[in-house]
Amino acid sequence: MSFDEIIDRHGTHSMKWDMMDKRYDVPASDGISMWVADMDFRAPDCVQDAVKRLHDHGIYGYFGDDSAYKSAICWWMENRHGWQVDPAAIFTTHGLVNGTAMCLDSFTKPGDGVVLFTPVYHAFAKVIRANGRRVVECPLALTDGRYQMDFDNYDALVDDTTRMVILCSPHNPGGRVWTQAELQQVADFARRHDLILVSDEIHHDLIMPGQTHIPMARIDGIADRLVMMSATTKTFNIAGSHSGNVIIHDPDMRKLFGDRMAGLGLSPNAFGLHMATAAYSPEGAAWVDELVQYIDGNRRLFDAGINAIPGLASMPLESTYLAWVDFSGTGMTRKEFTKRVEQDAHIAANHGPTFGTGGEDFLRFNLATPRPLVEQAVARMTKAFADLQ
Repeated sequence: MSFDEIIDRHGTHSMKWDMMDKRYDVPASDGISMWVADMDFRAPDCVQDAVKRLHDHGIYGYFGDDSAYKSAICWWMENRHGWQVDPAAIFTTHGLVNGTAMCLDSFTKPGDGVVLFTPVYHAFAKVIRANGRRVVECPLALTDGRYQMDFDNYDALVDDTTRMVILCSPHNPGGRVWTQAELQQVADFARRHDLILVSDEIHHDLIMPGQTHIPMARIDGIADRLVMMSATTKTFNIAGSHSGNVIIHDPDMRKLFGDRMAGLGLSPNAFGLHMATAAYSPEGAAWVDELVQYIDGNRRLFDAGINAIPGLASMPLESTYLAWVDFSGTGMTRKEFTKRVEQDAHIAANHGPTFGTGGEDFLRFNLATPRPLVEQAVARMTKAFADLQ
């Protein structure tokens, strides 16, 4: 597969491309969309073939017998992440934002506090508040251009109505791959405050060369309060299938979650299950390996260009395909640097404040796009901030 192929997504009901003008006032005619976290690459052939078989059969009935689907998940987690999963522990939700909402509904009550290490994926805070829970922000420390956890300050931010902590691992938007020591600190923090720990690991396959992701399930002393969340959707660019997995090994927690799923009448869609089963395969694994190498090339190109602009700093990307760019060194207001990106460079990027405290001086750029578009984006950014050079 050639990841360099530019595929026109306009007019396909693509949120990323068809909503760019409305959301950011970036013209569709020549704008570069780098906001929504999906990729501009076709899914691998193994996934395409699974969808084609469905099409050729022509009957789209209810899905039955999910044993092959669950076996594929178990195979992937053991072979790619060294994590053994009990098939009975797997629940399939309507994506992981839905999975997060289901965790809130199952394990917390209205008014309870939920810890987020901010800045972090914006949908967490949105769904917490929409469910009548409180966001408890524990800001990450920015040290030498890299995020660190600051547990010396976090204990005082948690009160006796805080019930849950949500970890984004790897981290979005900062791209950090948390170390075993850091993950152990999170686990100890959850136990110290009697918190349910929800670990969203949707980006766990998108790890840059030289980095190693450790599933939270492999950390000691946390199994009795841990919810693992994973999905094929980010890895294989099938986010529109809206399927994700909530994996719970503790039997009591599993029963609570299963009862809520049953009570709400939730069940997965067949297309997502067929695609996920096909993706979690040796063919899918080979495709992911090629993808990561390509994204790493985009990362190096983007970082070299952006970091050459005085006042701009792209955070070292250890995982994901999302560059987190700090504009504080320009001395500009957020309105000014955002205007230059959107109105001068014609690039749509996520606004930092939506990710919570610590995001005020940042924009997030999606690098999972053909390299010629990344090159264009760097050239446009260089021109838009030419007066600083």
